[in-house]
Amino acid sequence: MLGGQSSHLQVPVLFRSRVLATAITLTLATGVLLPDRLSAQDSRLPSMGSSADALLSPTQQAGYGAMMLMQLRHMNLTMEDPLLNEWIQSVGHKLVAANNQPDASFHYFLMREREINAFATLGGYIGVNSGLILLAEKEDELAGVLAHETAHVTQAHVLRAVEQAKRDQLPILLAMLGAIAVSQTVGGSSAANGTMAAVMGAQGLMVQRQINYTRGREAEADRVGIRLLTRAGYSADAMATFFERMQNAMRANRGGDREETPDYLLTHPVTQVRIAEAKERARTFHSNAGFAVGTGGNNPLLPGNMQVTSSTRFTTQSNFDFARERIRALSASTSTLAVREYLDYGKAGDLPDSKRYGMAVAQIRGAHYAEALSTLAKISPAGQQHPWVELTRAEALGLSGNAAAADAAFESLLTRMPNSQPVALTYAQVLTRRNNKTSGARAQAVLRNIAAAAGDDPTFQTAYARANEIAGDTVRAGEAHAEAAYLTGNPEAALMQLHTLKARPDLDYYARARIDARIASMTPVVLELRRQGFKDWDGPQRDR
Repeated sequence: MLGGQSSHLQVPVLFRSRVLATAITLTLATGVLLPDRLSAQDSRLPSMGSSADALLSPTQQAGYGAMMLMQLRHMNLTMEDPLLNEWIQSVGHKLVAANNQPDASFHYFLMREREINAFATLGGYIGVNSGLILLAEKEDELAGVLAHETAHVTQAHVLRAVEQAKRDQLPILLAMLGAIAVSQTVGGSSAANGTMAAVMGAQGLMVQRQINYTRGREAEADRVGIRLLTRAGYSADAMATFFERMQNAMRANRGGDREETPDYLLTHPVTQVRIAEAKERARTFHSNAGFAVGTGGNNPLLPGNMQVTSSTRFTTQSNFDFARERIRALSASTSTLAVREYLDYGKAGDLPDSKRYGMAVAQIRGAHYAEALSTLAKISPAGQQHPWVELTRAEALGLSGNAAAADAAFESLLTRMPNSQPVALTYAQVLTRRNNKTSGARAQAVLRNIAAAAGDDPTFQTAYARANEIAGDTVRAGEAHAEAAYLTGNPEAALMQLHTLKARPDLDYYARARIDARIASMTPVVLELRRQGFKDWDGPQRDR
């Protein structure tokens, strides 16, 4: 197999939806709370370890977080887009570079839902709903939310809650982590699904408020988060500004027969006191810039090229604007509705470049490739040079059948950005649609260049499987299909595929060794799932 194999997983278990519902109910009775121990005056809080660390090793925590992400993928709740995945990771990793734990592992990912929400769970897995990004007006505001959620991880808030529960309740609490994460992400038409509602209903939110987000922990996450935000080069005011915007969104949603409060505000209450405290902390950092940004605030554990100085401010607003519109186009329930949103924006005046880009993405999503190319052509000359616009234009050219122009555009992008996962994945997807051996071989070569970095990405494994199929390497194709199944929450199906592949008489020594090794690493996961009484995740699954 090419790329990572998720070998760090140590058989964590996420129960079926009906068991999750039971876990939620049982956990309500445990009354797990976090005492407000920490002084509100300390802005230099260290990362908090505790005896909870003994309950779950870092490897086990990463395993539970990874399995939760697989479950979310299985339910088609995540947004698997190469450009957006790379972008959200880049924003998060700016914050990680400013953290006191440079070796800590974090994984940031996007959810499809337009509810305003974000969450953190074990192993540094942090999810952000599309709706929260659509509400933000600049990257600094998104970074403020990510900094807050990152602080929940660095301060061991989930582990400290688990520590207070009895050890014999640990399986229930760990199963509940998956339910909590899912409960924060679903709204709208999804609520009509009765099974989904059992997992994601009011009880889940009640548990989230009771366990994860006491006022003391929220204040602590704000304090540590603003420190991360500022040291990463973002505005210290961004967190308070976004708090106010979320509060205004809550007020705007009130009316009619009921009030609709964004889920994030149910689990992260925003009050005037909290906003005022955030503003005061921002003023403190402004007056102490040497600590916040620059030599005085640098992390001595980080290498020199990762340090932040007063001259290295991140100027990424254009990326944010394009990312937000890509999210708008891909998170709408249909491509038609997405295009309609942009047409409505156009009624108020000429569309800015980012909105035109979003409309083109929506048109590509709806297979209207000529219209997408026409929309992209209306972007300003400066905007035409943005890499996201170039990549989307190359994609539209390829999907429209203009292979020569598309290949020239993609090859130019690869020359400039040889290690870009979005470029490689998009190019490979365009190539494999041609369904000929030459294009399959080129897609293989393009994808091999990113295999080491992208092996844990189901989008990569799916594209690599298709490229190998077309190129005639059915063994590699089978391995990649199994990896894609595993990464999307179907470990039993993945294991069955590998056993079928192993039975082929034409395997060479190296292929058999790869397959045997992967079977050995997947088998404990599947056996534990069987011991719990189910195959893969048979809970609710959204239409794709």
